[in-house]
Amino acid sequence: MPVTIIVDGKEYQVNEDQTILEACRSIGIDIPTLCYHPALSVVGSCRVCVVEVEGARNLAPACATKVADGMVIRTNSDRVKKSVKFNLGLLLSNHPNDCMTCDVNGRCEFQDLIYQYNVKDMFPKELRNVPYDESSPSLFRDMNKCIACGRCVRACEELQGLSILSMVNRGHHSLPLPALGAPIVATDCINCGQCATVCPVGAITERMEFRRVLEELDRHEKVLIVQTAPAVRVALGEEFGEEPGTISTGKMVAALRRLGFDYVFDTNFAADLTIMEEGSELLDRVKNGGKFPMFTSCCPGWVNLMEKLYPEFTENLSSAKSPHEMLGALVKTYFAERIGKNPEDIFVVSIMPCTAKKDEATREQLKVKGVDGVDVVLTTRELGKLIKMKKIPYESLPEEEYDKPLGISTGAAVIFGTTGGVMEAALRTAYELYTGKELPKLDFEDVRGLAGVKETVVNLDGKELKVAVAHGGANVIKLMEKLRNGEVYYDFIEIMACPGGCIGGGGQPKSNKPGYLEKRMEAIYSIDEMSTLRKSHENPAVLKLYEEYLGEPLSHLSHELLHTHYRDRKESVLKRKKELERVE
Repeated sequence: MPVTIIVDGKEYQVNEDQTILEACRSIGIDIPTLCYHPALSVVGSCRVCVVEVEGARNLAPACATKVADGMVIRTNSDRVKKSVKFNLGLLLSNHPNDCMTCDVNGRCEFQDLIYQYNVKDMFPKELRNVPYDESSPSLFRDMNKCIACGRCVRACEELQGLSILSMVNRGHHSLPLPALGAPIVATDCINCGQCATVCPVGAITERMEFRRVLEELDRHEKVLIVQTAPAVRVALGEEFGEEPGTISTGKMVAALRRLGFDYVFDTNFAADLTIMEEGSELLDRVKNGGKFPMFTSCCPGWVNLMEKLYPEFTENLSSAKSPHEMLGALVKTYFAERIGKNPEDIFVVSIMPCTAKKDEATREQLKVKGVDGVDVVLTTRELGKLIKMKKIPYESLPEEEYDKPLGISTGAAVIFGTTGGVMEAALRTAYELYTGKELPKLDFEDVRGLAGVKETVVNLDGKELKVAVAHGGANVIKLMEKLRNGEVYYDFIEIMACPGGCIGGGGQPKSNKPGYLEKRMEAIYSIDEMSTLRKSHENPAVLKLYEEYLGEPLSHLSHELLHTHYRDRKESVLKRKKELERVE
């Protein structure tokens, strides 16, 4: 129901269930925030979003105050501006002034507000001296830059259900730390990077590896190959001011060529390959018996969660590698042979929406004949940084296409980028391979959308498969507990650790805009709808690969190059925790 409010002297109609912050943003009035994030619960602790409400004695936090009919609000009065500036000054008093060397320089919410309100060092500096936490292969933590907004704590608890971080100490000494001050690697952290995505400053970032890539590009002693994940193409534009969901595939390919890569391949090719392997594995279990439910294995954050919290389900996980690792394996073997190069002479870079892919690339069991299939993983944010550093005019670049043959893909491959996409792609192929009939309807609406857990029943010509899709660690854990307790049963389950799947990955552009996940998702499905080929088993390049090289899905060579194994990591994590407790 609409209500009337007066903001800065003008009358507006807004929804009665909105907060002042939401209402003001909906009518184009900006109110600064730091602790607020639309994906997280509201705490109203930073007091940067305060406004004057007529009749109220104290300034009100806009993020935590509901609108009311007839409410008179002032967002830019002298009292408000003085309070905001004072609170920013307090935060600045124990924040280092090292913006020029900070990896989030230019996209730091705190830096923007300090500049906007012209805040100087008005209080004596009392800087922290907390050692960096570089223990994670995916994440870097510098708590000296922390402004104690608590976003990372809430993201880990509310979105991921892991609660690895909590606020310790008091006042300006308060920091989000793991229990006992443990390094992040000694916890149940799954390297999803959701903490980094919501951090408004440079306190938590992905482990930056773009400089290593720059060195390889400058030396150019090896064949330089880059591949891009499906979700990157609907988010990269945000790094250059475009709206969420802007499709920038062609520009992205052009930018990568101008950076100096010799070949630009599409991870989507390997997504189609994944469906051939994973779908065949599912059908083999259906026909010949096997562990059910079978889980997808594309998401390394989910694989980490399973190994650390639910190792009893190890055999239920598909043995298929994730798409970018499949492509890395093929580049170092099949493609290397085609171009007459040794695997050691090829350098493969994966552009991923995911920080957990950095961790995944270090797994020993993913090596191909003793060498890494993927040498470096960069996030979408890191690619944006690289393009800007090299002053490539991204906005005016022409549309270019991927290199063949490892750049040919279908619509089924691109929907890997969103929750439910892997399931839908697998069902499109599994149905036709199992029944020998064409699908009556290509789109599986029941597994689409942002509901935390989705389920449906698929009829394979008389054989019913009960399937489920879960995304976001908190939803995944709820589902896994039900499975562990025997409360539910499914034949096939797709799991993505991040909210929304890869479109909401920990390496994607940061966004506070409401609906940004929905817009990225819509773009993913629009690419699928515009594709000529929409089923993985119809990809001619994949079929040719099997004919010329792999033989058939689940062949001996396919298992050698495209499959892997997992391990129980629960005991090793518990052991590290006990050791830390003894030290404490």
